[in-house]
Amino acid sequence: MATLAQSVSVPPPPLPWFWEFLKEELAPYPGRAGTVARMVIAATLVMIICMTFRIPRSFQGAVYALIISRENIRATLQSAGTMLLVTAVGAAYILISVWFVISVPVLHFFWIIVSFFAAFYAFSTLTNYGAAAIFSFMIALAVPLWDRHVSAETNVEDTLRVVLVSSIGVVVTAGVEMAFARMKPGDDIVLPIAERLAAVESVLACYIEDRPVDQAAEKKITRLGMLGTSTLRRVLRRSDYSPLDRAQMSGVVALVGGLVDVAATLTQFRFELSSTDQKQLRNLAATIASIRTDLMNRRIPASIQFNPNDQPWRGVPLLLEMEKTVTLISQVVAGSKSMDEYRPPADEIPRSKLVVADALTNPEHLKFALKGCLAASLCYIIYNAIAWPGISTAVTTCLLTGLSTIGSSRQKGILRIAGALIGGFLIGMGSQMFILPYLDSIAGFSILFILVTVFSSWFMTSSPRLSYFGLQAALAFYLINLQDFAAQTSLSIARDRVVGILLGLFMMWLVFDHLWGSRAAVEMKKTFVSTLRSLAQLEREPLPGEKRVAIQRCYSLRETINTYFDQVRALADGVLFEFGPSRQQDLTLRDGIRRWQPHLRTLFLIRVALLKYRLRLSGFDLPEPVELAQQDFDEELAKVLDGMADRMAGKVSERKDNLEHSFEHLEQTIRSCCSEGPQELPTAELQTFLALSRSIETVTMSLSKEI
Repeated sequence: MATLAQSVSVPPPPLPWFWEFLKEELAPYPGRAGTVARMVIAATLVMIICMTFRIPRSFQGAVYALIISRENIRATLQSAGTMLLVTAVGAAYILISVWFVISVPVLHFFWIIVSFFAAFYAFSTLTNYGAAAIFSFMIALAVPLWDRHVSAETNVEDTLRVVLVSSIGVVVTAGVEMAFARMKPGDDIVLPIAERLAAVESVLACYIEDRPVDQAAEKKITRLGMLGTSTLRRVLRRSDYSPLDRAQMSGVVALVGGLVDVAATLTQFRFELSSTDQKQLRNLAATIASIRTDLMNRRIPASIQFNPNDQPWRGVPLLLEMEKTVTLISQVVAGSKSMDEYRPPADEIPRSKLVVADALTNPEHLKFALKGCLAASLCYIIYNAIAWPGISTAVTTCLLTGLSTIGSSRQKGILRIAGALIGGFLIGMGSQMFILPYLDSIAGFSILFILVTVFSSWFMTSSPRLSYFGLQAALAFYLINLQDFAAQTSLSIARDRVVGILLGLFMMWLVFDHLWGSRAAVEMKKTFVSTLRSLAQLEREPLPGEKRVAIQRCYSLRETINTYFDQVRALADGVLFEFGPSRQQDLTLRDGIRRWQPHLRTLFLIRVALLKYRLRLSGFDLPEPVELAQQDFDEELAKVLDGMADRMAGKVSERKDNLEHSFEHLEQTIRSCCSEGPQELPTAELQTFLALSRSIETVTMSLSKEI
C-alpha cells in the first residue's frame, strides 16, 4: 500500500543557506540563455547606435533594453509601448510644470517636493510596477538636470535627449524580439509544454530504476506544479495562433498542467513496485517522451491506448489517472477529442487596470507616499546644502527601494548597494584603471560591454529575490561609461554614486523604520493566515452553480494561493533584515512558517489532484454516495484549515474537528461501493481517490497538531 512520505525541513545555517540560495537562483533553466542573449544583443546595439551618433546619456536606453518584458512578442510590444508612453508623459509633466516654477526658487523647491510625492504615490497605486518605476526614474533624472545653472534651452534639449535615448532603447529591443520570434515561431508555447513533460519523465525514470526520486527532479516538478499554467495560458492568449489552434493548445496546456500536478503529488508517496508496475511506468514514460518529441517537431502524435486490464492501483497510486491524462493529450492534439470541458474559461485572465481599486480611499497609499517623499526630500536638501550634486543618486535610491515593509525595503536596499559596489567599484572603476587604457576602438569596448551585460542579465533573469542586483550592477557600470563619448579618467563618478546610495539608504532607514514602519514579520504572518483561509475556500469548491463558473473560480483561487506562497517566501527573506526587541520572536515565527510551508504545498497539490473528482470532469465521476461523503469530508477539512488560521491570527477557535470521523465515513463508503462493484466507476479509480483523500487527511492533521 502506498504511504505518504513525511519529512521535517530544518532551516540550514546562514552560510550554507546563502550558497544554496545562489545555486538555486543562478542555475540555468529552459529559455534563460536565450533570454539573456536577446537582452545582451539589444543593449549592445543601443550602445553602438548612441556612441556612433554621439547621443548623450545613452545609459538610459541600454537600461530600457534590459527591463522590457520578454514574455512573448505581443507582451514585448505592449511593454515597449507602455514604456514609451510613460516616458513621454513624464517628459511632458516635467517640461510643462517646470515652465511655471523655474524662475521662482521657492516654487521650484515645492515643485520638486510635489514630484517626489507623485512618484511615490504612483508606486503605491499603479498596478504596473514597471510604469511607476519609469515615471520615478524620469523624476530622478529631471531633478538634478533642472537644478543646473544653465540656460532653459539647454535643459529642454537634455530632457528631450533623454526621451530620444529611451525611444532608441525601446525600438531596438522590440526589433530584436520580433526578429527572434520570426526565427523560432511558437517556441514560447511549445518549449514550456515540453519542459513540463520532461519533468514528468524525470520523476517516472526514478521509479522505473527503483530508486527514490532525486532532489533535483522532485524540486523541479514541485516548482512547476506551484507555478501552474497561468503564464503559459496568458502567452497562448496573446499568441498569433488561429482560434482553432489556440483552443486546441489551450486544452493541451490544461492537461499537461494536470499531469504535472499528479506527478508532483506522486512524489509525496512511498510504495513498492512489482515488475508489472515498472513495465507500466516504462510504457507511460515512453509515451510521454514520444508526445514531447512530436510536439517539438510540430508533428501530430499517434493515437495512444493503454491496457485497460492492468490494475495500477495495487502498486502505484495515480498511475491510472496519469495514463488517462496522457491519452487525452494525444487525442486533443490529433483533434479527435473536444476540450470544451477541460479548457479554462476564456475570461479567466482579468483585464488589467491602471490603478488599484482603493487608490483614493486607502490611507496606506497616502502614508507610503508621505514617507517616501520625506526621505527623498531630506536627501535633496542635504546634497544641495553641501553642494555635492554628484550624490543625487540618493534620491533614486529612495524612489526605487521604498517598499511596503521594513525588511523588504532593506533587502532591496542591500541588493542595490551590492549591485552598485560590484558594477560601480569593482567592474566600473576596475575597468577604468586596468582595461579601458588599453582599448582604442568601439570594438574593444563592445567586448567589455557584452561581458558585463551578460553577467548582469544572468542575475536579472533570477527570481525577484536576486534580480534587482543584476539591474543595479548594469546601471552602475552604464552610468560610469555611457555618460559621454570617451573613456572616463576620473574615479569620482563611481565614488559619488556609492556615497549617494549610502545616503539614500540611511534616509530610508530613518524614515521607514521609525515612522509608520510595517514589519515584514507581521505581513508574513497575515499572508500565511490568508493562505490557510484560501486553501479552506478551495476545499469547499465547487460551490453550487454552473460548472464552468466553478472551474473559473478554482483557477482564480489556485493563482491566488500560488501568489500567497511566493509572498510568504519573499517576506520570510525580509524578516532577516529586521532588528529590534522582537527579532528573536520574529525569527522563531519565520522558522515555523518555513517549516509548515512545504506541508501546505503538499496539501495544495493533493487538493488540485482531487478537484477533478469534485468538478465531475469526464472520466472522474464518483458514485453518488461517495460524492456526498466527499463533500462532508471536504467541509470538515476546510473547518480544520480555518481553525489553524484562527489560531495563527490569535483568535479563539470554537470549531470541533471531526476530520478523522469524516474520513472514516468516506473510507467505509468507498469500500462499500468497491464490494458492490458499481458500474459508475472502476475499483482502481476509487482506490486512487481513497489514497489521495487519506494523504490529504494525514497532512492536515499533522499540520493541525503543530499550528
